[in-house]
Amino acid sequence: MSSTARPTTLCTFDVDGTLIHTVGDRANKLHKDAFAHGFRTVYGIETTIDVVSHQGSTDMLISAAVMRHHGLDEETIQERMATHCNAMSQYALERKADAADGLELLPGVLELLRELAERTDVVVCLVTGNLQPIAWAKMERLGVSEYFTLPRFGGFGSDHTDRGELVKLAATRAGELVDLDVASARRFHFGDTPQDIEAAERSGATAVGLLTGIFSREQLVESSKLDDPIIFPDLTDTRAVMRALGLE
Repeated sequence: MSSTARPTTLCTFDVDGTLIHTVGDRANKLHKDAFAHGFRTVYGIETTIDVVSHQGSTDMLISAAVMRHHGLDEETIQERMATHCNAMSQYALERKADAADGLELLPGVLELLRELAERTDVVVCLVTGNLQPIAWAKMERLGVSEYFTLPRFGGFGSDHTDRGELVKLAATRAGELVDLDVASARRFHFGDTPQDIEAAERSGATAVGLLTGIFSREQLVESSKLDDPIIFPDLTDTRAVMRALGLE
């Protein structure tokens, strides 16, 4: 980013189901294995995240739900959560080379990120339920980390359990790290779940819904306070997305 241009637009992106999707028998393998490692080493339970519904949730909420499923009390779950997250992160970082196993970029993602990265008036970062080291490992191994604004930042599942707070946190960090005037900036959050839509709107950002996950257009519309929220089938039409962002 040019040091002479102050950014005026912040684009935050969810990861799973928005930028990437799972493929094949090893779908999102490293992330799932990291969860299992944390459950085993910190809580002493052999299990996976597949015992609970977790679409649109954050890593800490998923972990807590799995432990409740196995009968752990809330005090034990929360007392060990930080250690569990650290165990997950360390496991993933030690196996970072495998972070892209069972993952692919969704159509149009690379082209849009490249387009946004070329603009000096736009800041691009992540807002995801993934723990921060796991989120960036995925981006790096899939070859798109270079298109996010430096120093790479955002709001992550290791920061908070509430997605709305993550959207706010990303904006705060943009103000601190890249001189974004948060009060006047136009903020957009891209996501594929009702939780993304709700989080964006609760946090003062404009939601950009994508039909790239498991949720229908009707479900995304219902989650919005707007009569006609911005929703795209995917990110393949770069020009249409840029127009919706007011960047054409």
